[in-house]
Amino acid sequence: MDVLTDVFDTIGLKGALYFRTDFSSPWAVEVPNLKDAARFHLVVQGNCYVTLPSEETIVLEAGDLILIPRGQSHILADQVTYDAPSLETVLDDLNYDGNGVVIVGSGEEQASTKMVCGHLTFRRGADHPVLNALPDYIHTTAGDRAREPLLDEMLRLIARRIFIENLGSEASLTRMSEIVFIELIRAGIDKDGQLTSMINAFRDKYIGLALELIHKRASEPWTVESLAREVGMSRSRFSDRFNSLMNTSPMAYLTEWRLQISLTLLDDVRNSVQQVSNQVGYQSPAAFTRAFSKRFGASPSQYQKKV
Repeated sequence: MDVLTDVFDTIGLKGALYFRTDFSSPWAVEVPNLKDAARFHLVVQGNCYVTLPSEETIVLEAGDLILIPRGQSHILADQVTYDAPSLETVLDDLNYDGNGVVIVGSGEEQASTKMVCGHLTFRRGADHPVLNALPDYIHTTAGDRAREPLLDEMLRLIARRIFIENLGSEASLTRMSEIVFIELIRAGIDKDGQLTSMINAFRDKYIGLALELIHKRASEPWTVESLAREVGMSRSRFSDRFNSLMNTSPMAYLTEWRLQISLTLLDDVRNSVQQVSNQVGYQSPAAFTRAFSKRFGASPSQYQKKV
């Protein structure tokens, strides 16, 4: 079983918004924080300075892409700055209706910065150790793309597709952005220690198997002892290794994964709380409701009413 694919399917990764930009100097815009989302910017022409809340600044050249996995606010500009008008203000001033190119300034064509900007969303309440392990940003350069041919080709397709406004373009772009997100994480594995440890857990002979068992058979009454026995390890060695690689205990992972599955199931209003409770391995709807309410601050019924 591909556990990582199962994770992304369950947290509801979905491409949501794209637009093109054509910015002529001087320009700057503050992109607001967006909960349960990841933002990205691909520079097609020119360059761009990206400043994070920590005041760290990353320079993007033509062909570079930055992914901001947790959707935190940041500034895009033609030079380093810590103050900029909000994206909403800029779009309002331009009377932008969501279609076509966002054009700021009217400088010479070759002096402008052209970008493809977009974001991806996750299901309400989505969480997983993989998401928590992601760095504040992933910067992919032209050199990185040369070493990742699939990622490079997807980015080229996105850049081409967004300039072709015909039937099906939006659907095509959203699907490609989901692939790019996954490929960026895969490509960034060797660059980040915490993420490397997490992916190593999926590949590990013992912990990887335990994760497969949890994902395939989440409703079973697993214990640390039964999981350890299934993978052929002692209880203490298994628990220590799982904690070391996943940065959480086996039972904490199982509990959280069951609750993440329950979010997916509750999105279908045809599923009753009792049905969902049974499918994710709780002995009673009352026990499930207590765990769900503690985790998400609302009962399963209240969550479902907001779907």
